[in-house]
Amino acid sequence: MKVVLFCGGYGTRMQSGPGDVPKPMQLVGPRPLLWHVMRYYAHFGHRDFVLCLGYGAQHIKKFFLDYEESESNDFVLQGGDLDLLSTDISDWRITFVHTGINSPIGERLRRVRHCLEGEEIFLANYADVLTDAPLPDLIERFAAADAGASMMIVPPPATFHCVEVGAGGLVSGITPVSEMPLWANGGYFALRQEVFDHIPENGDLVADGCAELAKRGRLLAYPHRGYWRPTDTIKERAALNEAYARDEKPWALWENDRVAAG
Repeated sequence: MKVVLFCGGYGTRMQSGPGDVPKPMQLVGPRPLLWHVMRYYAHFGHRDFVLCLGYGAQHIKKFFLDYEESESNDFVLQGGDLDLLSTDISDWRITFVHTGINSPIGERLRRVRHCLEGEEIFLANYADVLTDAPLPDLIERFAAADAGASMMIVPPPATFHCVEVGAGGLVSGITPVSEMPLWANGGYFALRQEVFDHIPENGDLVADGCAELAKRGRLLAYPHRGYWRPTDTIKERAALNEAYARDEKPWALWENDRVAAG
């Protein structure tokens, strides 16, 4: 299945990189966040990517045009010749499409519709969230359902507490938001062509497309309580880097294959 990745936003809450480096190109370990998301999909056999570019597009293009396999693969160097023992992207197909600097997510999707002709089901992602969710299960459930879209939902990651107030202003209970019977958009989607019928010009994928499908009873939820980490802020990215340094990478499912092969 083709994978549409929205990687053209400003990332205004992550102002730590030099110049105009877009959020998907912020590093987690030696590789950009975007690479980690793409490796996740490639691990499950989905290697045909459509990148919706915008802000900082040149950084993303340059990264792949100058891609250095030796950064994340073992190799043998002999007589000046490099012999890679494995590769990351040699079997990937990547389509680069500039979808505007200020375009909402829905409009970015509309602008790559021509790249999705003939795709009964395709995948989409914000390109800024890492997870260990079982993608084949999400796709299988959606393929069997009578729905126009599927959205992975997760418990809210907020550290706030909900406070219950009783008579006289006395607090009767305090519960972490993450333990409330609430779900948040997890940023991983499986979509059918039907979604385009509900996204207006300059519209949003969730607020317009998914919301309208939900009204019609055609939006499927895929709950995931496992590993899920956003990278909206400098603090969140720093936490990912610290986890990476400790070799705690639940999202890097492809590394399990290497261990098994070794």
